[in-house]
Amino acid sequence: MVVSPGETRSLLLNHCWRGLACASLLFLALLSGADAQTEPRFFRIGAASTGGSFFEIGGIVASAISSPVEGSACATGGGCGVPGLVAVAQATQGSMENLRLINTKQLESGFAQADLAAMAYSGTGAFAEEGAMPRLRAIASLFPETLHVVVRVDSPIRSIEGLAGKVVAVGEPGSGTAVNAKMLLAAAGFGEGDVTRKNLRPAQAAEEMKAGTVDALILAGSYPVPAIEELAAALPIRLVPITSGVAAKLERQFSSYGPATIPAGSYRNVDTDTPSVGFYALWVVNADADSELIHDVTRAVWSEGAAKLFAKIDAVGRQIRLADALKGVSLPLHPGAERFYREQGFAVEHLPGAEDPVEGTPK
Repeated sequence: MVVSPGETRSLLLNHCWRGLACASLLFLALLSGADAQTEPRFFRIGAASTGGSFFEIGGIVASAISSPVEGSACATGGGCGVPGLVAVAQATQGSMENLRLINTKQLESGFAQADLAAMAYSGTGAFAEEGAMPRLRAIASLFPETLHVVVRVDSPIRSIEGLAGKVVAVGEPGSGTAVNAKMLLAAAGFGEGDVTRKNLRPAQAAEEMKAGTVDALILAGSYPVPAIEELAAALPIRLVPITSGVAAKLERQFSSYGPATIPAGSYRNVDTDTPSVGFYALWVVNADADSELIHDVTRAVWSEGAAKLFAKIDAVGRQIRLADALKGVSLPLHPGAERFYREQGFAVEHLPGAEDPVEGTPK
C-alpha cells in the first residue's frame, strides 16, 4: 500500500503503538503539514506489520534521518538528520512487498531480509515467477534477525519435527516470515498437508495462541520481537530450537542463513539459550535514487545522534552499529552509500557488484 503524505499522517495515527517510535513518527508527520514554506522532501521507509521488529526500528530510523527544517542541531549534540527531509515508517506486509514496491519506485526505501533481497535481485526462489529485480540496492545491513518458533510452555512440541499434524501460524501473505516458514517446514520434510498453516499477522498469531487455536507460531525478527515479548508477558511460552539436520539443510541451501542463538532472558520465563538460524535485515533502495540524498541518509543513520536513539530501545537497537553495516549485505551497495563507506575507510570490494552474482540465493 502506497500513501500520500496526508494519508501517511492518518496511517501513523492508526498504527502508532509503542513509546519512542510512536512519538517520533507522529511528531514528524505533523511537521510535514506545519509549514509549507520549508517544502520538505518525504522519504518513506517500508517496514512491516505492527508487532514486528521492522515497524519499531522503522520509526527510529525515520526519526534519525529526518530534519524537517533547514539546518541541523548535530553540532550541538542534537539530531543529525538530512536538512529538509521528513522520513516516515510505513506499515506494509513486510520484506516481499517492500522489495516489489522499491523495484517499481512506488516506495523510496524499505527493510528486507538479506535472503529475500538476494532472491529478488536474481529472480530466484520466492521471486522465480516474477523475475529478477536488478535495480535493487543496499544502504546498509541494520541488524541480525533470528527465526523464532514459539509454543505454549505446556506444549508437547519439542522440535521442528514435532510440528507434524499441528496448526501453525506462518506469517501473513507477502511477508518474509511466510517465506521463511515455508523453507523451514520444507527443510523438516513437511509437505503442504503435513502441517495446517494459517497466514496471520504477528498480533493475530499471538491472540490465536492465547485462545488455543494455533499450536505454534513462526516469526522472523530481531529479539526481542515485540509481538512475542507481549505474548510472553500474558502467557507462559517456550521457544522451539532449530537444530541438527533442519538447521544444516537451511544453511546449505541458502547462503544468507547462518547459525544463531536467542539468548536466555530475551523473553519472560525463557531461561535457556535457544539455537536457531538467522540472517541480516537490509535497508534497500532503488538504484535510481538520488546519490547525494542516499549519501546524506547513510551519514545520518550512522551519526552520533542516531546511535543515541538506537541505544534507547532494548536489544535490537544495541545491535545497530556502523561497524556491522556491511555484514550480510546480499545486494550491490547504492553508489551514494558506497561513497559514504569508502569515506569511512570501509573495504567494499568484497561486496556484490551490480554485474556480479549475488550471494544468498538458493544453491
